[in-house]
Amino acid sequence: MPQEQYPHRSTMQTSEGPQVYKVGIYGWRKRCLYFFVLLLMILILVNLAMTIWILKVMNFTIDGMGNLRITEKGLKLEGDSEFLKPLYAKEIRSRPGNPLYFQSARNVTVNILNEKTKVLTRLVTGPQAVEAHSQKFEVKTLSGKLLFSADDNEVVVGAERLRVLGAEGTVFPKSIETPNVRADPFKELRLESPTRTLVMEAPKGIEINAEAGSLKATCRTELRLESKDGEITLNSAKIKLPNLPQGSSSSAGSRQKIYELCVCPNGRLFLSQAGSSSTCQINTSVCL
Repeated sequence: MPQEQYPHRSTMQTSEGPQVYKVGIYGWRKRCLYFFVLLLMILILVNLAMTIWILKVMNFTIDGMGNLRITEKGLKLEGDSEFLKPLYAKEIRSRPGNPLYFQSARNVTVNILNEKTKVLTRLVTGPQAVEAHSQKFEVKTLSGKLLFSADDNEVVVGAERLRVLGAEGTVFPKSIETPNVRADPFKELRLESPTRTLVMEAPKGIEINAEAGSLKATCRTELRLESKDGEITLNSAKIKLPNLPQGSSSSAGSRQKIYELCVCPNGRLFLSQAGSSSTCQINTSVCL
């Protein structure tokens, strides 16, 4: 379009001079921007303060956090620690000179697993009892000597002395096999069967010895000493049978205190007043 047709436009620009346009945010937009920047700075400062407070409370250091320390040998816990989920470790031990405690509200279970995660050995310590599930249970001394062993076949007590402190003694429902049964020094040894019989058997003999005291055998009905192929020997300076019955003699007025020991055909023993010859035949009424 030719310039001559608009003479008034060029005249206005030349008379007023060049116009300047301002670039930026002004008014309420500027105030809102400053407010958001200030709010963001406050949030950053609060977040930084909270982070520093958490690091201080949790005791975060370059070696670990809280009671947990990272060392060259592994993890080190100081004080009481609580694990909410399973703990897997190769070795758990306490500091030198300090004990190691395992505490639980119900029970503590220790399992030994194989490669197929099958339980081989289990130790359960509960409020009622301590249970051990394994093929064999052993208790040994520091030197390796066996003190106690138990499996499906037998129970072995390897200590030099087995002491039972119960007032009722030891009860064996079935037989017991031992080379020696003895009591403590200056204590009595009692073998008793209140309701059944007491049987002692040995292929090469039974020896009952009381070196510093007396030996007493008591029963309610009969006490029988029987030897099938050998003999019974009573070796003592004095042998007393105080409760033997006395036979009645036909000779009246004899007050002597010398008696003759007689044996009935059924094995019963009785006393008869001694005479110039045997008087056992006179007192055969005792054997009836």
